[in-house]
Formats: sequence, structure tokens, C-alpha cells
Amino acid sequence: MVRYLSLRVLYTLPVVWLVVSVVFLLIHLVPGDPVLQMLGEGAPAADVQAARHAYGLDVPLGAQYVHYWKGVLHGDLGPSLRFNQGVGKLIVQRYPYTLRLTLAALLVAILLSVPAGVRSARRRNRWDDCLLSVVSLFGLSFPNFALGPILILLFAIKLGWLPVSGSGTFAHLILPAVTMGGALAAILTRMVRTSMLEELGQDYIRTARAKGLPERTVVYRHALRNAMIPVITVLGLQFGALLAGAIVTETIFSWPGIGRLTIQAIGNRDYYLVQGCILAIGMTYVAVNFLTDLLYSVANPRIRQ
Repeated sequence: MVRYLSLRVLYTLPVVWLVVSVVFLLIHLVPGDPVLQMLGEGAPAADVQAARHAYGLDVPLGAQYVHYWKGVLHGDLGPSLRFNQGVGKLIVQRYPYTLRLTLAALLVAILLSVPAGVRSARRRNRWDDCLLSVVSLFGLSFPNFALGPILILLFAIKLGWLPVSGSGTFAHLILPAVTMGGALAAILTRMVRTSMLEELGQDYIRTARAKGLPERTVVYRHALRNAMIPVITVLGLQFGALLAGAIVTETIFSWPGIGRLTIQAIGNRDYYLVQGCILAIGMTYVAVNFLTDLLYSVANPRIRQ
């Protein structure tokens, strides 16, 4: 197991280097001058030059790259041009909100998809299987930016059960989490159904039933555990999609997370803050893929061999 973990860490290091490098290079391709955006088009040339020097934008690109790497290794992502704070401090303030929302969306997706997928597999080609197939197809075809306003109109404005936007209480989390988790639940339902159908036809399931084990034990303890391996793969891959969806969802619900901060940074052409937000999202995706590899070995010990 230690050797397996060591190899996975070594495989992750080049990915980390690539993510940091791509984030640094892509931001330089964004049109517009961040200093002129901050100071205004009519700013004196001396002030513009002084600001470029203060933010390290007047040195060659290679020197900026080395300086950026030093800052990343020391946790210093530079100053925000608009908020007059350190980028790292802003990300630390906003990141827990996005993480809370993403984990809540994952929980919603799992709670909806696993029971639905198992029931659909056990009731194959019956009315409830067909109904769940239609519902999952509808969830797949309904984007977040359309579902969010509909949920606000129905549950917040018309019924008054939940707050429209903001954060602070558990009630503020429900609508954004359902908006983000709905599409993922539809994907996972189809995956769980397909995997369960394959596992329920295996010889070890017939052996377990022949031994007289209760059907609930056969389905949830034996079949579902093996069926979750491809589902874990989809969860790991879709986590990045959730982070990307958080940008839209946080804007709709005024959720103070890193996604909304990214939109504000792009609108303000906040040079260092855009870099920091994209880097935080990219590194989170790398970490989730690493944890997904570990979950493989837990769900199926043969993978470690």
C-alpha cells in the first residue's frame, strides 16, 4: 500500500507542475492591461510604470515565472489589484464556502442516485424503471443556469420556504446544492443502474442467494460495493464539473464562494486574483483525482496489485 501511494504521489507531481505553469501562461494571454484597468485609461505614464514595477509586471516573462513559483511554494499568490488584499487571504476566506457547496451537491447527488439506480436495476423494464429513466434524462438535459432561477421562483418567491440568495444558514445551502447536484444525480443514476445490472448477473451473486442470504444483504453488501467502482470514477471526474458549475450557481444565488470571486476578478481584470482562483480550482481537481485513486484501492484491493 505504501508503494502504491508513493507511485501515485510521483504521478501527481508532474500534473501539479503543469497546472501551475498553464495557469501562469494562460493569464498572460488575456487581452487588456491589468494596471490600466486598475488605474484607468487616463492615468499618468509615471503612475502606470510605478504600478507595473510594484506588481512585478515590468520584468521578463521568465523572471515572472520563477517569481510566481517561489510565491506558490511559500503560499504568496500576490496582491489583489482591486481588493487591496493578498490573493491567498481572499481565497482562504472564500474557499470554504465553495467546498461546503460542492460537498453538499455531492451528497445530494449520492442520496438521490444510489437508491434510484439500485431500484431501477432491480425493477428492470418495469414502470418505475421507465419513470426513473425519464426523470434522469430530464435532469441531464436541464442546465444549472435554468434550474436555479426556477427553484428560486418556486421555493423562495412563490412558496417562501427558502431564502432567495446569500449564505449564513443551512437553508441558504439547500437550493444551490440541489441546483448543482441535480444534473450529477441524473448521471450517477444511469451509472449505478448499469453497474448494478452487470453485477447482479455475476456468479457470486447467484452463490450468495443460494446460501440463503437476505436479498438486501446480497444487493447492498455484495453487489453494490463492486458496482460502485465505476461510479467512483465518475464522481472523481465530475467533481471538476461541479467546481466549474459552482461559478454559475454561486453567481445565481449570490453565494460568497471562489466561483463568484473568479467572476468578479475577471470582470475587474484582477491579474493575480484570477490566477489564484483558477490555481485553487485546478489544485482541488488534482487532489480529488488523487483521492479517487485511493478510493479505488479501498473498494477493490486487487487494484493495489
